[in-house]
Amino acid sequence: MSDLPRSVEIREEGPREGFQIEPGPIPTDRKVALIEALAATGLRQIQVCSFVSPKLVPGWADAEQVVAKIAPPAGVAFTALWFNAAGMNRALAFRDRLKLYGSIAFAASEAFQKKNLNRDRAGQIEAQRALTRTHLEAGIPVTRIGIQAAFGCNYSGDVAPAQIVQAVGDAMAIAEECGATITEVTLADTMGWATPIRIERGIAAVRERWPDATLALHLHDTRGLGIANAMAGLRLGVARFDTTVGGLGGCPFAGQPGAPGNICTEELVLLCEEMGIATGVDLDALMEAGHLAEEIIGRRLPSELLRSGPLDAFRRRAA
Repeated sequence: MSDLPRSVEIREEGPREGFQIEPGPIPTDRKVALIEALAATGLRQIQVCSFVSPKLVPGWADAEQVVAKIAPPAGVAFTALWFNAAGMNRALAFRDRLKLYGSIAFAASEAFQKKNLNRDRAGQIEAQRALTRTHLEAGIPVTRIGIQAAFGCNYSGDVAPAQIVQAVGDAMAIAEECGATITEVTLADTMGWATPIRIERGIAAVRERWPDATLALHLHDTRGLGIANAMAGLRLGVARFDTTVGGLGGCPFAGQPGAPGNICTEELVLLCEEMGIATGVDLDALMEAGHLAEEIIGRRLPSELLRSGPLDAFRRRAA
């Protein structure tokens, strides 16, 4: 347990990830209401929207309208997601209220990359090289590498640690060529194939090749192992996690409709706090935001904590 971090950085992606996959249109003002509720919980970073094709992701056709209605409180960063220069240019119009940074994105599974972006490995290398240069020319720092399908793929099956290393290597080569300074590598369990042992092996493989890399985890709870996988990461000293309030969201290109999305923010907060790891998040306020998310989308979310309540309430009652 000696590698446990003293504190963790929890990056909330519920608005972006959740509203992109909901089947019905969510009114702009309701999206804004959830973002504002999350911003009042102590979370320090919230991904508020995607600047992507409204034909492919109609849930974020109103990205500009949402961002125009929100302003980050002091100490809170609002971020956005995009995949190409067109999306970047849309984001640039909101430099006054969004924290903009570029990522170099690859999938450890080429089959998923083709399904998600219609590109093979060579095509993704070319596209990411061009996008990295475009980011830097626009004054947007490129600081992160994101590896999707890092632990398995619904289209190609198991993903070996060597495939993760290859994908990270492709991204690192682009960063070096373009002069980008990478401060983080995020490994994403896009389709819920991770297990604690896969987490351990994947992290070990990356650290063996890049021992100084700061790692983050983006975990889905597709098969109920999300928190167990987070625990495996914590034991290895990982201190950055992407989560979604209530478990909002999922991957629209995973070929598994209805599967749970990211690990629940409130459940990771509970796990960390029970282990003495600081989060800076007000769990009660976060749970209120989770219930608001359920109200907005009109259905129950996967979070068990939203049903059972935090332990402190029972401690007070027992006392």
